[in-house]
Amino acid sequence: MLSQERVDAILDEMSQIQLGQILITDPMAIYYLLGYLFDPGERFLGLLLRIDGHHALIVNRLFPIHENLGVNVVIYDDRDPILEMLCDYLDPRLRLGVDKNLPARFLLPMQERRIASSFMDSSFIIDTIRGIKREDEQELMKEASRVNDLAMEKFKKLIRSGISEREVAAKMLRIYQSLGASDFSFSPLVAFGANAADPHHVPDGTVVMPGDNVLLDVGCRKDMYCSDMTRTFFFEKVSSAHREIYEIVRRANERAIDGCKPGMLLKDVDALARDYITKKGYGDYFTHRLGHFIGLDVHEAGDVSASNDAVVKPGMIFSIEPGIYLPNEMGVRIEDLVLVTEQGCEVLNHYSKELEIITDLDE
Repeated sequence: MLSQERVDAILDEMSQIQLGQILITDPMAIYYLLGYLFDPGERFLGLLLRIDGHHALIVNRLFPIHENLGVNVVIYDDRDPILEMLCDYLDPRLRLGVDKNLPARFLLPMQERRIASSFMDSSFIIDTIRGIKREDEQELMKEASRVNDLAMEKFKKLIRSGISEREVAAKMLRIYQSLGASDFSFSPLVAFGANAADPHHVPDGTVVMPGDNVLLDVGCRKDMYCSDMTRTFFFEKVSSAHREIYEIVRRANERAIDGCKPGMLLKDVDALARDYITKKGYGDYFTHRLGHFIGLDVHEAGDVSASNDAVVKPGMIFSIEPGIYLPNEMGVRIEDLVLVTEQGCEVLNHYSKELEIITDLDE
C-alpha cells in the first residue's frame, strides 16, 4: 500500500526544485513506496509521481497484482507501445525526473520522442529520503543484524581442517534460514590466508591451513532489510605480526565508531580510521572506503569515504569496515553497522571483535 508519508516527502523535495514529475524505476525504491516488490527483468516498470497527485504505476501484465496499492495501476502487455502509453500520463510541458536505474533502452527513446520538456537525474531525492531510516526501519535493521550475529557463531564452527572456502559458503544459506532469515543480502565472502588480501574475493576451492586468517564477510535479508558484518579469525595459530595487524584494524574500527556523531562530515568519519592505520604504517594497504549505506539494499546511495562532504545525520545507517590487505600474504577486515543517534551512534552488531583462534577442538 502506498506510503503517503514517504510520497509526501518526495513531493516536498520536488516542489523545492520545481520538478513537476518524477519516474521511479528502481524496484526496491518502488517497494519502499508501495510495499510491493516487482522483478521486471527486461520489461519496463515505472512509478510516476506528479506534483498534482496524479500518480500511476506502469507494470506489465506478466506481474499480477492481487491487492490495492493505493495508486492508479496501468497494465500493459508485450504487444503494447509502452512509450505511447506512458505519454498519456506525462505532461510534455514539464521537466521529467528519472532515476539512475532507468535503462538506456528506455531513456534514449524517451528523449528522442521528447515526452518531457527536459530530463534530469532525480535519484538524489529518494536516495536522500531513504538514507534516513524511520523507527520501524531501524528496528528491522536491528533484527537483521541480530540474526547475523547468531549466524556468525555458527559460521565460525564450520571452519575445520580440510574444508574449502566454497564448502563453507555453500552451508551458509541454510544456517541463515534456520535462524529466520529469507536469503543472503549479498553472496557471502569467505577467504582463507592470502585470498583475504583481495577485499572482494570469490570463495573457491582453497582449503584452510594452520596459521591462515579466515575472513567472513556475510549478510542476510530479514523482512526485506539487509545485514552486513565482517569478522576475521585465525585457524589454529596466529603469528605476532598478524596479531599486530589485527589489533590495528580493530582499533581503527573502534576509533571511527567512538568518534562518529551527528553534525560531522562523513569524510571525517573515514579519516578517524584511515589516519590511524596510516600512522601505524599501513595506509597504502587500506584500499577502499570506510563504509557504505545500507537498508533495503545492501549498498544504498551514500558512503563513508574521503570524498563525501555530506553531514552525518541521526537515522543514517552505514558500515564501518576498515581493513589491511597484504598482497600474497593475508588480509584483515572488521565491519560493523552503526545507526547514527542524536548523541553518537549505536552499533547494530554485537558479535565479539576480540581476536579469536579457531581450532579443530572447538565445539
